[in-house]
Amino acid sequence: MELGIGMFGDLAFDQTTGKYRNAGIKIREILEQVKLMDELGIDVFAMGEHHRADYAVSSPEIVLAAAASITKNIKLASGVTVLSSSEPVKVYEDFATLDLISDGRAEIFVGRGSFIESFPLYGYSLNDYEELFDEKLELLLKINSEENVSWTGKLRAPMQNQTVYPRAKNNGKIPIWRAVGGTPQSVLSAAQLGMPLVVAIIGGMPIQFKNLIEFYKQEYLKAGHDEAEIQIAIHSHTFVSDEKEVVDGYFHNYKSQMDRIGSSRGWSPYTKMQYEGGRAKDGALFIGSANEVADKINYMKEIFGITRFIGHMDVGDPAHDVMMKSIQLFGDKTAPQVR
Repeated sequence: MELGIGMFGDLAFDQTTGKYRNAGIKIREILEQVKLMDELGIDVFAMGEHHRADYAVSSPEIVLAAAASITKNIKLASGVTVLSSSEPVKVYEDFATLDLISDGRAEIFVGRGSFIESFPLYGYSLNDYEELFDEKLELLLKINSEENVSWTGKLRAPMQNQTVYPRAKNNGKIPIWRAVGGTPQSVLSAAQLGMPLVVAIIGGMPIQFKNLIEFYKQEYLKAGHDEAEIQIAIHSHTFVSDEKEVVDGYFHNYKSQMDRIGSSRGWSPYTKMQYEGGRAKDGALFIGSANEVADKINYMKEIFGITRFIGHMDVGDPAHDVMMKSIQLFGDKTAPQVR
């Protein structure tokens, strides 16, 4: 099973200055953290895309390209590319370029994203929310698999026998994963297309997703795809420390981010009881000691048969030295136990 770390580039809010932390400093810290992941033998790094003041990264492919120049082995993925508000030709061009820079280590996780800021920003209508994603996914997959593309849709100009350059290393093909939040229709689409699946499990109890993942496997096989090629990942909030006081203190980082997002979504203030409940064996938070996190990942493999786990590790913008220690423990102690 592959083990990875994901980030959104969270920026802490300074109550004294009334500003978010400097995005440039955060991005440079992320690059140092990815370099450490590569040295530790972590398999995948996934970088999210957001268009908000509280996140540092709106162009994951640029951060990943910078990471490619200072790493040797780690796979570099978007986590996610908000495909509904992106141009599929440009997405392929950017990630094919990343793939060539990194000597074949690029991946794309495509999804709708959990925020909608990119739609008005890029001039798209939310009335076309579903159709935009489906149409753009169809085009991206076609570009990825065919040298010369002819395609017609409703929301974009057609392509007539055109080739998108440069072509990625592996016969032009980049691994493209479908990232979902639990919608059965999205899972069905991924299964029918034979796409690898990433399920974001960030709340409640992971066991609640078992039927959804079994549904994916069933439909994947029903569509005629090879069982040996099934790839399933989960992406969950993660933080590793063998010091109880550090884990307890991380609650404040986590709460600050949950409350900031929740304030615009009608959520109640996040509580310590939710935090501890999420950290329990049946909860969705992979937050605790290296041994506890390893046990929980192994439990996910047992109940889901996952082939990859991505620990989303910068929720609430922990300090750089704290992040480095968390990554070190994940690589040195958690990963060997899982493997």
